[in-house]
Amino acid sequence: MKLEVNSFSAKKHPVLALSQSINRFSLGAAPAEKETQNALSSDVTRDTMVPLAPLNPSKPSTPKKSSFEDISSPAEKLDSGFKKLQASESCDSLLKRHLTRDILNQLNHLTTITGATLLDIVQSGFENLDSGVGVYAPDAESYTLFAPLFDRIIEDYHNGFKPTDKHPQSDFGSAAHLGDLDPEGKYIISTRVRCGRSLEGYPFNPCLTKSQYAEMESKVSSALADLQGDLEGTYYPLEGMTKDVQQQLIDDHFLFKEGDRFLQSANACRYWPTGRGIFHNYDKTFLVWVNEEDHLRIISMQQGGDLKAVYSRLVQAVEEIEKRIPFARHERLGFLTFCPTNLGTTIRASVHIRLPNLASDRLKLEEAAAKFNLQVRGTRGEHTEAEGGVYDISNKRRMGLTEFEAVKEMYEGVLELIRLEKEAAAAVEPKFLAGKRLRRSKRSKRGKKNTKKGRR
Repeated sequence: MKLEVNSFSAKKHPVLALSQSINRFSLGAAPAEKETQNALSSDVTRDTMVPLAPLNPSKPSTPKKSSFEDISSPAEKLDSGFKKLQASESCDSLLKRHLTRDILNQLNHLTTITGATLLDIVQSGFENLDSGVGVYAPDAESYTLFAPLFDRIIEDYHNGFKPTDKHPQSDFGSAAHLGDLDPEGKYIISTRVRCGRSLEGYPFNPCLTKSQYAEMESKVSSALADLQGDLEGTYYPLEGMTKDVQQQLIDDHFLFKEGDRFLQSANACRYWPTGRGIFHNYDKTFLVWVNEEDHLRIISMQQGGDLKAVYSRLVQAVEEIEKRIPFARHERLGFLTFCPTNLGTTIRASVHIRLPNLASDRLKLEEAAAKFNLQVRGTRGEHTEAEGGVYDISNKRRMGLTEFEAVKEMYEGVLELIRLEKEAAAAVEPKFLAGKRLRRSKRSKRGKKNTKKGRR
């Protein structure tokens, strides 16, 4: 197969064609449904912002005002940031919870082979006191060298995954044990499974050089060029893409923006847009984001509830790509990612689903979901509201279980939520019908009284 790369010609513009036909799932849908389906691939869509200046001045970046700008040494920045963190009454990040003065003193002089320091790990959490986690790993070695901090955060976030625990070997199982979650199409609008991967031998965003970005993009685009069948498609580099076309794809939630303020503060957006791009198959049901937050974000999605088809496509894609590009994997932590919340399987399987009766009480919905280790988010992801009564529900656990177990947990949990929704609807219906009969009876009585008055 010959890889199609966007040439951005004026006559035949493949990206404009993509933006016009973008997201076939939304064609003919109601407005609220369109919004939901367009958001199918946007759980990590970023706001365009200007990157912070990196710690290493030899690596150019567009400078941004930082609260550490007037502080000279890394040690002073760490001390100032630590005091700012501990003094904040509103901050409730895992960084604040687990970065003690003893740990700071223990780690503040360490440096990885690629030059990453403790400041690189914590500076986003120092800058953004509303962070939920507050740390990023600049390279694979950071998880080992700075383990006294990372291990505590990982154990807290990943439901007690202790430093002595070991993530199991990768096992995607058989999609034959899954099925269509909603064959009648009454509840689920769309289904999506994604995973993150890092290329072996390369650091993560903050420590990558411009030439490494270009080198990685070349390797990835060549690997994607070999994909056949349902996975065959087109790679679109961000570099050289016109602003109008790029913005159109962003607005359609099919392409990522430059990083949000959390990633900016972690120096994850340097040399933008060098080395960044998107690949999608011709059916627009399979995507690969290149060098967004992680080296690769591999996504399978489609309208409806056929988890079996979506998962099968993802597994096929991951296995095909891994034949051509080795991925970074830690013996204890599993597959490595920039953010520690995605470690292990890196799998997030989700549905956009309507549960009007069950969701009439958000707390009850979340309690029901928690019993099956599911996470409830608004339509457009974390910290958003449900639009048109549509929720994003996904597996919560990523470490300490296999890929198949993580997806199966979501599968069984969503089936149970649908069963509970049906029960809730059945309980509401008699009350609704009784109320309807009562209203009819009252109208009938009023009608009879008016008839008698008319006769008089």
